[in-house]
Amino acid sequence: MKYVPTIATAFLLLLLATLPGCEQGAGTEWDSLSQEAAELYRTGKYDSAVVVAKKALEVAEKNAGLNHPDVATSLNTLAELYYAQGHYAKAEPLFKRALAVYEKALGPDHPDVAASLNNLAMLYDTQGQYAQAEPLYKRALAIDEKALGPNHPHVATDLNNLALLYDTQGRYAQAEPLYERALAITEKALGPDHPSVAASLNNLAGLYKTQGQYAQAEPLCKRALTIYEKAMGPDHPSVATSLENLAVLFRATKRDREAETLEQRAARIRAIQR
Repeated sequence: MKYVPTIATAFLLLLLATLPGCEQGAGTEWDSLSQEAAELYRTGKYDSAVVVAKKALEVAEKNAGLNHPDVATSLNTLAELYYAQGHYAKAEPLFKRALAVYEKALGPDHPDVAASLNNLAMLYDTQGQYAQAEPLYKRALAIDEKALGPNHPHVATDLNNLALLYDTQGRYAQAEPLYERALAITEKALGPDHPSVAASLNNLAGLYKTQGQYAQAEPLCKRALTIYEKAMGPDHPSVATSLENLAVLFRATKRDREAETLEQRAARIRAIQR
């Protein structure tokens, strides 16, 4: 069984409402289409969501003009739908165009530009194009630190994104302080028992586990499990993932009986979810 880190990355621009301060927005039809696309996305009906998202983009372009932030939001929505289906070649030009629109409409140092940079970086990251992803993640982090302050949750997300990139490449010494800082920010901003804290704990634990530092990983995994159980209930899929992660550590340290107990409980949760 493989340890599964909890990726804290999110496509921050997916289906945002009309941005405040934009007087000539895309209108109520665009709002309705965007919400419909969001619901279809949430239920995994990607093909239907793409049709609706394309219509929302057309409406935004017609009502607000080609360079309005609402257009960028629709571009990001459509791009993420393609991304979710593995259609990376279709997603890339949409993410790039969205980024260009945000930069022109809002300026190069706006938080929504940072979110758009993260979107494009994740696309490259997923495809193993790390040299292209890294400078985008770094620029997003710099923008959010300046615009939102060093202790904002978005900064924690940026740090996790970059840390995961380093982690994937085996650059553990660079990843570790980023994970640690992201965890500290998340705890301070959201409280010690928030699920996002559990996600950060799992990420850091995964880094330790990969390096064979099981004694450091175990208390983090246990704390993540406790948080998920309290916040989401004993039968949530995130609880199952945490149980499986802890079982991996027990297997690695020859504690097979303890691991088996956790694996059986995780399997019961997975069965409930089917």
